Amino acid sequence: MSTYGHYIDGEWKPVDGEVFESREPASGEKLGEFSQGGEEEVEAAVEAADEAFEEWRTWSRIDRAELMWDVYQALKDDADSLGELVSRECGKELSEGRADVVEAAHMVEWAAGDARHPNGEVVPSEVAAKDSYMRRKPRGVVGCITPWNFPVAIPFWHLAVTLVEGNTAVWKPSEHTPLCAHRVTEILDDAGFPDGVVNLVQGYGDAGAAVVDSDVDAVIFTGSAEVGEEVERKVASDPDKYCTCEMGGKNAVVVTANADLDLAVHSAVMSAFKTTGQRCVSAERVIVNEDVLEEFRERFVDAARRVKVGDPLDDDTFMGPLAGEFQMEKYMEYVDIAKDEADEVLTDRSTLEDPPNSEGFWAGPFVYEAEFDPSLRVLTEEVFGPHVGVVPYSGGVERAVEIHDATPYGLAGAIVSEDYRELNYFRDHADVGLGYANLPSIGAEVQLPFGGVKRSGSGFPYAREVIESVTHRTAWTVNNSEDVEMAQGLSAEIHTEDE
Repeated sequence: MSTYGHYIDGEWKPVDGEVFESREPASGEKLGEFSQGGEEEVEAAVEAADEAFEEWRTWSRIDRAELMWDVYQALKDDADSLGELVSRECGKELSEGRADVVEAAHMVEWAAGDARHPNGEVVPSEVAAKDSYMRRKPRGVVGCITPWNFPVAIPFWHLAVTLVEGNTAVWKPSEHTPLCAHRVTEILDDAGFPDGVVNLVQGYGDAGAAVVDSDVDAVIFTGSAEVGEEVERKVASDPDKYCTCEMGGKNAVVVTANADLDLAVHSAVMSAFKTTGQRCVSAERVIVNEDVLEEFRERFVDAARRVKVGDPLDDDTFMGPLAGEFQMEKYMEYVDIAKDEADEVLTDRSTLEDPPNSEGFWAGPFVYEAEFDPSLRVLTEEVFGPHVGVVPYSGGVERAVEIHDATPYGLAGAIVSEDYRELNYFRDHADVGLGYANLPSIGAEVQLPFGGVKRSGSGFPYAREVIESVTHRTAWTVNNSEDVEMAQGLSAEIHTEDE
């Protein structure tokens, strides 16, 4: 069985000290052992990144991007095998594993391509003799902390733009997908980044905390609200750091009385059960108008009972396993809460009669119905699994949006309706960072911002928007005259006392 070390200052470090394992959630098969990093390893990585920064920042954006084009090509060439590794390590079915890698390639393509686009803005001055413009400067060392559910795509949300903009990076990936992280780092190493520009420290939450507490200049975090809020608190107390956090959601699909029910059922099934409900944007509520409730409920529950739960490496699988014991425990906790709080359990596949593998973490869709009540935990707390409530409503779309917004989160949401007025009302009033009309609440193209409001985050670690996280903007004004003239009518005359 292979063992894997950290990647610091351009070198793979030999495994030393404590190790932890990665196992396939579908079968329990061991994938490898990994060095368990902590403060010492993080300190070494940050020191290497800091030393590399001064040289790396002098490269042109285009030269930095040239290395990213090699990464892009490697991701395209390796999409099938790396996608299969994603499916094996985090349990996503094959098309999702490959899509994870394709999304990573798209993000790298965007970041590398942006290097040849205009950078900065010319701003008019009210003084004709002045030129004013804005420039961007890299922040320095960026700490990147990424989750397990998109173990290739999300690291490149963080790293691609960070590196092209001239920063260096210390990356702490999820302890649940360390082999994917190792493979991503191999790709970056093969591309020829200078020593210290990219550093990988594997380990648990204490390693992530060490990154946040270290002398990094910025932190980008994607993960749970509980951890992200702690990251925000720590960074807020340090004026020398900048922080961007994208966190969870309690997302919903609204089905109005004017919905196409074929589209509504399809959208709800994809939103609730694709990726086994383990996407940040997965829907855990379906808010349905009472005029179409009976038909929608029958069709949606029938689909939930029939979706194929199976080996993620089988082409006909729709849902793979939960990502591990930690996810299974949380899912089952909320199954029990729903049984206590809900009006009715509509289907319960939380314990599969014939699981694909006795060693895996298998669960099917769990669907309940509950009248809206903001005190219900199942309607307000994130589960992160195939666990969804059907919530009836009466009246217009205004009531649906009121129910939709009655959670601490505001990441993603969808509405299904043939009435454009309802679509527009949802667009303008729903608390979301990502909205979908007549589509599932799922997915994002890399050229769009990704992030939410309220407890779902404090920034957008994605494409153009992440540039704000990893650069400073400097307003620069140049005087082209021999005289000094001030804006706003401010006098530039210097008065002196007579001698």
